[in-house]
Amino acid sequence: MTKKRIFLFISLFLLIGLTGCASSQNQNKTADANEDKLLVVTTYSIIYDIVKNVGGDRIEIHSLAPVGSNPHEYEPLPVDVQKTTDADAVFYNGLNLEAGNSWFEKLMGTTGKAGAEAPVFRLSKGVEPMFLTTEGKEGEEDPHAWLDIRNGIKYAENARDALIEIDPDHAEEYEKNAESYIKELEALHQKAIERYSEIPKEDRIFVTSEGAFKYFSQAYDFTAEYIWEINQENQGTPKQITRILEIIEEQDIQGLFLETSIDPRSMEMVSRETGIEIKGKVFTDSIGKPGEDGDTYLKMMEWNIETILEGLTN
Repeated sequence: MTKKRIFLFISLFLLIGLTGCASSQNQNKTADANEDKLLVVTTYSIIYDIVKNVGGDRIEIHSLAPVGSNPHEYEPLPVDVQKTTDADAVFYNGLNLEAGNSWFEKLMGTTGKAGAEAPVFRLSKGVEPMFLTTEGKEGEEDPHAWLDIRNGIKYAENARDALIEIDPDHAEEYEKNAESYIKELEALHQKAIERYSEIPKEDRIFVTSEGAFKYFSQAYDFTAEYIWEINQENQGTPKQITRILEIIEEQDIQGLFLETSIDPRSMEMVSRETGIEIKGKVFTDSIGKPGEDGDTYLKMMEWNIETILEGLTN
């Protein structure tokens, strides 16, 4: 072997060795960075997005109920159990949202997250609850507080405070993220007020499948009507359909609206029976899929604002 070839061989060997060390070091740095992040679990996609905005790069986050699913009665998967067990913090809505089949309570018990000292945080803390009126459910809390953007701001504030509590070393970052995000929410709330002022008061009757819009209606001066009051096993029953048909017959309804996470058949039946058009889809219990309309809390609320405005003025 010539001296030149020996030199090239040694150089190549050293280069491979150095590259291997660098690659190993980079992998270790990435692993260390991931280990430094808080592991966070949320019960559904809207809370997921709010906490993600506040937590930023400091958290690794997982939503239990996936985008487009019903968080009222979710069935946790094995991966959910593992991630919840490992989580540094769990965020839930409360206000009766995760109460179906007691799935959330059972999950907290299974994963060691039950008890007053557990890092489990209710984001609806401080929200003034509204209540159901359906026979047999009187007095139960209506969970859909986030449809009033002012409550979405409370959620963001609660997320900020909880993250600071469990990770005080990065309080400044959480405060900065929350401040920026809350300014966007405040601006959107004002936009909602301004845009809805274009709809005459007598036309602000909003008909959906689920009665999820009590908080929304109180915030933006609407009358909310619905087929059923809250997602549960009995939805779109003959009694419920008859009830909404009578309401529509008595009032001057401009249009019907269908939720993105709801089976459309009941509302389509109401539309056929009354001849009133379904004016559009709105978001309630879930944000949109990544890359699609409404794929963040801000975007879903902005979509709702414009869809409702267009549907009730055209």
